[in-house]
Amino acid sequence: MLNEILVGGSIATISGLIGFFISKKITNANFDIYVDKAKAKASAIESEAQLLLHRSHLKSQEIELEATKQYESAKERAKADLYQREDDVIRKEQSFKRYRQNEEKRLQEESSVSKAKRIDLDRNEKSLNLLKQKYESKLDEALHTIEHSAGMTRDEAQQVLLDKVEEKSRAEIAHIVRRYENEAKKEAKKKANYILAQATSRFAGEFASERLTNLVHLDNDELKGRIIGKEGRNIKALETLLGVDIIIDDTPNAILVSSFNLYRRAIATKTIQLLIEDGRIQPARIEEIFEKVSDEFEASILSEGEELIADMDIGVMHPELVKLIGRLRYRASYGQNALAHTLEVAYLAGIMAAEMGGDPILAKRAGLLHDIGKSLTHEQDGNHVDLGAEICNRYNEHSVVINAIYAHHGQEEINSIECGAVCAADALSAARPGARREVLESFLKRVTAIEDIASQHSGVKQAYAINAGREVRVIVNATLINDDESVLMAREIAKEIEEKVQYPGEIKVNVIRESRSVEFAK
Repeated sequence: MLNEILVGGSIATISGLIGFFISKKITNANFDIYVDKAKAKASAIESEAQLLLHRSHLKSQEIELEATKQYESAKERAKADLYQREDDVIRKEQSFKRYRQNEEKRLQEESSVSKAKRIDLDRNEKSLNLLKQKYESKLDEALHTIEHSAGMTRDEAQQVLLDKVEEKSRAEIAHIVRRYENEAKKEAKKKANYILAQATSRFAGEFASERLTNLVHLDNDELKGRIIGKEGRNIKALETLLGVDIIIDDTPNAILVSSFNLYRRAIATKTIQLLIEDGRIQPARIEEIFEKVSDEFEASILSEGEELIADMDIGVMHPELVKLIGRLRYRASYGQNALAHTLEVAYLAGIMAAEMGGDPILAKRAGLLHDIGKSLTHEQDGNHVDLGAEICNRYNEHSVVINAIYAHHGQEEINSIECGAVCAADALSAARPGARREVLESFLKRVTAIEDIASQHSGVKQAYAINAGREVRVIVNATLINDDESVLMAREIAKEIEEKVQYPGEIKVNVIRESRSVEFAK
């Protein structure tokens, strides 16, 4: 039994050994396979690394070559720029040397000339001194000779000479006295005429005030003080902003607003009335009400123009022309209201054109627009005929309208029945008794000319002729005109008015320079 066990153990041991060796052999075989595979992979990786290294080397060579090219190009450009700058410096140095040489030469020449002149002056001065001495000595010799020959001293001879001169001058003195007496008589006559002219102009001022002033009624006289304001601030702000003359006198419960410009006077009157109703009369409120009233007036003149065109049934018209028609209410010609005159011409022209076989609607349209330029004469230079034709051409009005604008003042021939009707109606409206007054028109032209002269100066913001044309108030831009320049401007405007305008008495030129700083607290 033991032997069997031993035999079995031996067999098991041998079997184990045989299995171990077989297992080891298999393991060694598998290891060799893995080693071969690893070597193959390592060889592939090495080949790929060599390829990448070769590519990197080629890329680096290309980059180096490109960098070398850029470097060479930049180097060439820098050299060219350096050479160019060196050439410029050399040219400038040469030019400067020539300039310096020329200047040195010129200075030397001037120095030589000045030295020569100085030498001449010294020589002339010495010569003059010698001549002066010789003259004085000769004069003394002559005096001694005269005294010796005449037997008189110098003082006695001088007295005799003066007596003779006085005796001979009596006739001349009498002639001079008579001449000055005649001149005094002429001047006295001129002065008398001047005084009469002044009196006449003041008397005419009462007539002008009928159409140049508006009366504003007050509830009580205490409002006058509020309108004037502390130290006159309110009335100063009103007159400066509104461009009118506000007259506050002893007339109970009333003040006067004076201006030759009807539109400006109407805005001022409405502004003062609203301020009185509001009760808050102060500079800031005055500006606010003024802007509001100005906007309302612009809207109202457009509305009035539209109503007139609709009533006359003359078709569609450009809004700008409609606004200008409404503005004619605040213009006058020879004392005749421009809108009233225009409406008369339009209606008369329509009736006459219809009677003569023409187009009454076109005739009324031409009549309504024949004086449209008068709406622009206070704002633009030029006569109302050219201004009216220009504005109507701009808005494509009918050729008959343009012809009527020119023909009613004889600047063109009448080319149609409608144009002839407008010209006849214009003459009829102007010629009827009481329609126009030449005196008022000449007055309006004078004050308009005064405003235009002041407005044409540089730096002027606004210019208003007030006090019946006896004062012009000029508002200047404080940033452009200083105090000294404002004094000079007042003198220049006064001089130009003297040269270009005919007027009685004198005109006060008042240049106002005011600066404001505005900021808002937020």
